[in-house]
Amino acid sequence: MPLTPPQPSTEIYRVRVAVPVHLYDTFDYSVSQQQYEQAQAGARVLVSFGRQSLIGVITEKLAPDLPIDPRFQLKTIRELIDQAPILDTKVLTLLTWSAHYYQFPIGEVIQTALPSLLRQGKSQDVLTYIWKITAHPEAESKLKRSQKQYDAYQILKLHPTGTTETILNLSGVETATLRALAKKELVACTQEIQDFTPMPVQLAQMPLTPNPDQHNAIQRVLKSLHHYQAFLLDGLTGSGKTEVYLQIMHEVLKQGKQVLVLVPEIGLTPQTISRFKSRFHCDVALLHSGLNDSKRLQAWQQAKMGKASIILGTRSAIYTPLPRLGLIILDEEHDLSYKQQEGFRYHARDVALYRGYLEQCPVILGSATPSIDSYHLVEQNKLELLQLNQRAGVALLPKMHLIDLKVAKKNEGLSQILIDQIQHTLDRQEQVLIFLNRRGYAPVLVCESCGWQANCPNCDAHFTLHTQPYGYLHCHHCGTIHRLPETCPECHHHTLKTLGMGTAKVEEHLKTLFPEHDVIRVDRDSTSRVGSWQKIYDRIQHNKPMILLGTQMLAKGHHFPYVTLVAILDIDAGLLSVDVRAPERTAQLIVQVAGRAGRGEHKGHVYMQTLRPDHPMLTTLIEKDYRAVAKDMLEERKAARLPPYRYSVLIRCESRDRDYSQAFLQEIAQMLQHQAGDSIEIWGPIPAPMERKAGRYRAHMVILAQDRARLHFFLRPWWAEVIQLPRQHQLRLSIDVDPQEFN
Repeated sequence: MPLTPPQPSTEIYRVRVAVPVHLYDTFDYSVSQQQYEQAQAGARVLVSFGRQSLIGVITEKLAPDLPIDPRFQLKTIRELIDQAPILDTKVLTLLTWSAHYYQFPIGEVIQTALPSLLRQGKSQDVLTYIWKITAHPEAESKLKRSQKQYDAYQILKLHPTGTTETILNLSGVETATLRALAKKELVACTQEIQDFTPMPVQLAQMPLTPNPDQHNAIQRVLKSLHHYQAFLLDGLTGSGKTEVYLQIMHEVLKQGKQVLVLVPEIGLTPQTISRFKSRFHCDVALLHSGLNDSKRLQAWQQAKMGKASIILGTRSAIYTPLPRLGLIILDEEHDLSYKQQEGFRYHARDVALYRGYLEQCPVILGSATPSIDSYHLVEQNKLELLQLNQRAGVALLPKMHLIDLKVAKKNEGLSQILIDQIQHTLDRQEQVLIFLNRRGYAPVLVCESCGWQANCPNCDAHFTLHTQPYGYLHCHHCGTIHRLPETCPECHHHTLKTLGMGTAKVEEHLKTLFPEHDVIRVDRDSTSRVGSWQKIYDRIQHNKPMILLGTQMLAKGHHFPYVTLVAILDIDAGLLSVDVRAPERTAQLIVQVAGRAGRGEHKGHVYMQTLRPDHPMLTTLIEKDYRAVAKDMLEERKAARLPPYRYSVLIRCESRDRDYSQAFLQEIAQMLQHQAGDSIEIWGPIPAPMERKAGRYRAHMVILAQDRARLHFFLRPWWAEVIQLPRQHQLRLSIDVDPQEFN
């Protein structure tokens, strides 16, 4: 019988790829049989997309016998970049869930989880820089003129066989200092393939003895180390939340697991990492936007390969692959910085809770002023409440005082009562913190002759006057900068005058009132240089009388042991805002700023200047506490059927044509109402609180629903249809699920 010749295989091998484009689909590509066998979900591939070559990530391997739609011609992948996945299954699941929940393209969502160099297709292999001192007979004499270089050299002497640049950076040695030493031929640098063997974790310092509240919180979390349980650690400012974190972390680290700690701002990482270093001998990976590309990749690799036992980062670190994750801590959980406000608008707090569920590990949300949303989750038994009700050590809670600006005698915006209190505090050799959430010199420039105001031509907002390093007008909303006019542009008189106060103007006035004392301004302008905030923070830690003046940077969890007086100059803006969350944010801000006072041996005092001393929220805050304020707000929200008692989605729309934005929103609102019926309620469309920004007119529409699952059931197909609609006037659309701001 003749042999039948082998038939050619009809199977087509395919992989599904998430491509970094603003399209909501994944795309199928064909691969060879050999590539198919090598390919894994979570690995990168080089693909052709239109006329571009892009780096995508495989999300799925498709069965070879699945039918193919004959209408589409498959492209072949150009290169399989990774032999092993760079994103594990759990992180890929987390990213896919995030893309679906926040209604954002999966290809762009995955970019959030990857360091820049990996997005560009660079190799996963990381070279680490090893620095080592060289034999030089006159080394120390060459360093007499530079204390910084001398200190760095002394640290390097402790590592005769050399050490990594990362460890030196964590020890306070800057890369620029190392390069300066290399120029003098006092140190040498070599490159080696990074060793990902984790360092054994050891205690560098014995833990403190916890008080009863701390002990209870620690024990309740430790009972949940091997499964998912979410906790809200509600502790007064200065009550020792960090010590609770550290003692729980120690137990997790002893089990050979990793701990992910999220903080809201880069500025908090130096002091947080110093606390960790003083307690534990182990590898710590730092992940935030202040790192250059190579250092971020290096830290990411340390985390992914399991070398780093503690991973400390800001918002996007929640998507870092961690092979042995055992605990997630989100400090200052109320902070708005955890919510991404542009593009992929995810909330790191909510993503952290879902990641804890996927990893089956506990999650701790910590704050002295928990968000209303978190208190609501406690009501629903989705968070277990742990409370710390007393300050650690001998520190007492500060006493709050209101100053009625309607009757108080004022001097350049400062009441005489406050000026006297500042002087008394400085005379006692203590420190003062003054909070004003408005940077620049003054928020408004006007002409006294004709009433002209310096307004931004592109926004419904005033220019802010800045005087350093020269006089200029700056719009903090769109970034427009104009020269400061010498005369009024309308009437040409020399009658220009500033209204209101910014931090720079208050700084100038304080230096006049208290010339013998240092006045340190802390805002985005004064801390823009790399390392500038750390230098300021180090100065504050010295027991020397001084005045600290700043914006929200000073309110976020910093420990200032010598501050006994806190002054809040203007809290009325938050009391009068149309944003439903503004009173909550204002109460949190007051408590967080007030919490900087009296953290040492001396009792603190807080003075708040206001035109509304009888405001119910202020009265409750002073007579009771933040928890009472939060309880009142929850009742108000429930009565008004506002979030968190209903789920919300904010649709933002902007174009060059004012009417078109609202007309388009009206059209898509009718589409959704027709599909969803009574399941949802739509507010708007209405103009945004700042209708014109950067030359574009903005309108909003809010979608509300009682049932989250039902809301998303209608939301997903509706939004897919909306983004396909033809648009005019360069219309821009965005969707914000669970919005935190309505600006």
